[in-house]
Amino acid sequence: MRARDLAVPFPTITVAAPVLEAARLLAGYNLPGLIVVDDRGRPVTVLPGTQVLRLVIPGYCREDPTLARMIDEPSADVFLRGAEGRTVADLLPTERPEPPVVEPQATVLEVAAVMAQKRSPLVAVAAPREPMIGGITLDALLDRMLDA
Repeated sequence: MRARDLAVPFPTITVAAPVLEAARLLAGYNLPGLIVVDDRGRPVTVLPGTQVLRLVIPGYCREDPTLARMIDEPSADVFLRGAEGRTVADLLPTERPEPPVVEPQATVLEVAAVMAQKRSPLVAVAAPREPMIGGITLDALLDRMLDA
C-alpha cells in the first residue's frame, strides 16, 4: 500500500487564518493538528493542537497547572475569546522545520518513519513542489499497520 492509498482529503489552514478557525477545525474533525499550507496548497508546516491551547491558556496556568483549579468553568470559557484577532502565524515559530511530507508513492513504512522522525501525528501527501493531495493521521496509519 502506498501513501496515496492512505491519504484522505484533509482540512488545511493558512498562516493568515484566524486562530479560532484553527480551533474549530481541530474540534470539528477531531484532529491532533492541522497542516498549514501556502496559497498554492503546498504544505508549509504542521500546527499541533497543543500549540493552539498554548495561546489561549494563561501563562501562569501553563507554568503551574494546579492554579487552573482556582478558575471556575464559566470563567475558563472566556479564555478562548482571548484568541480573537490572532492568526495562525502568531502560533508558529519563526524558524520552521521542514514539514512532514511524503510523496504519493511512499510506502507505509516510509510514512511511519517520517512521522517518527518529525515527531508529528500527521503527514501531508504531496509530490515535490505540488499541492497536497491529502493527509495521513497517526490513527489511520496504525489502523493500516495493525490490519496488515
